[in-house]
Amino acid sequence: MESRPPVTDWAIDFDHFDPQWTANPYPIWDTLRQTCPVATSQRFQDGAYFATRYDDVREIAYDAEHFSSRRVIVREHKLPLIPGPPITSDPPEHTPARKLLLPAFAPKEIAKLEDRARAVCRSLLDAIGDTPECDGAVDYAQHIPVRVIAHMLGMPEEDGDLYRVWIHQTLIEGVRNPAVAIAAMHEQNAYFKKHVELRRAKPGGDDLVSFLLRAEIDGKPLTEPHILGSLRLILIAGIDTTWSGIGASLWHLATHPQDRARLVADPALLPTAIEEFLRAYSPVTMAREVVQEKTLSGCPFKPGGQVLLSFPAANRDPAKFADADKVLIDRAENPHAAFGLGRHRCLGSNLARMEMTIAIEEWLARFPDFSETPGRKTTWSEGTVRGPRRLPITLRAAGLKPGPCA
Repeated sequence: MESRPPVTDWAIDFDHFDPQWTANPYPIWDTLRQTCPVATSQRFQDGAYFATRYDDVREIAYDAEHFSSRRVIVREHKLPLIPGPPITSDPPEHTPARKLLLPAFAPKEIAKLEDRARAVCRSLLDAIGDTPECDGAVDYAQHIPVRVIAHMLGMPEEDGDLYRVWIHQTLIEGVRNPAVAIAAMHEQNAYFKKHVELRRAKPGGDDLVSFLLRAEIDGKPLTEPHILGSLRLILIAGIDTTWSGIGASLWHLATHPQDRARLVADPALLPTAIEEFLRAYSPVTMAREVVQEKTLSGCPFKPGGQVLLSFPAANRDPAKFADADKVLIDRAENPHAAFGLGRHRCLGSNLARMEMTIAIEEWLARFPDFSETPGRKTTWSEGTVRGPRRLPITLRAAGLKPGPCA
């Protein structure tokens, strides 16, 4: 990674790739929320904004007149528009693009995937076996949504390593290097075109590619760019976000033994705990492009600028959540925004909840006693999707004994 000037004033020069932000952004957001609720930066083409308060984030999310969804990643250099409907769609195109995907992600359809998700988790846990240490991110969390999404798309699960490369190129490397982002898009298009042609030659499948080939808007089949854009969206958005949520949940349990013991003793608390993990460690920050000037919290948003739409910051706002910086796994009222706000609220929320719940349930059943390995460091991803990339865990379960650091 290239050297980046360190941030000396978060209010006027924020950088969500700064090591301080990557390691622990919450104190930065707390300070900004109290002193400068909308931070700005010129490190990104045409300027960028970062809102820290729940009410401001909510207003931006609902305001398509001033804030367009056509650019959903804040980049140092703007690329030609890369469609990924419905997430990159504004009204009126957004509603039909979203509506056609809703049935595929409805609760009854996601319920059909539970057995597959559980089998994936158990196979990964079997592979960890009786080793005294593992990497909770690399060995476990980062495989689960890859395999489940591949299953939904009807793609080979063994292509998971390729998907991970594309995620890194799209969400991290490509943010600073436009050529990498464009190349990743072309590679994904070529990959999906091959599978689209296979479905066209043999129609009638029950995977998501076949589903999109049968779908219509206003009585017309979807165009190829629409199909490819939606497939790219499902692949990228459905993997990194969820494995980050699973990894962050494991990290919390590895570093908070009282919460871990409580969940082991009372598994019925798990759904409530998952909601709190989603609030406290929300993985996803989206983006908008300013298309008309608007002032929020005293800050004028200028057309052409990009906005980091931080649902994680909104979820830590003490004006919205009591004890916002405390992780309370029995939090009764939890109207968090981890899955977004407004018309672009995450289509895959049912899928993500299911995967997270099963992943943690199966892990705790196999390894009820574990901790972050002393002397080894958990590392977190850069950019707009936050979750552990390395999560060293020492296992103490089923007769296992802690081993030395690898």
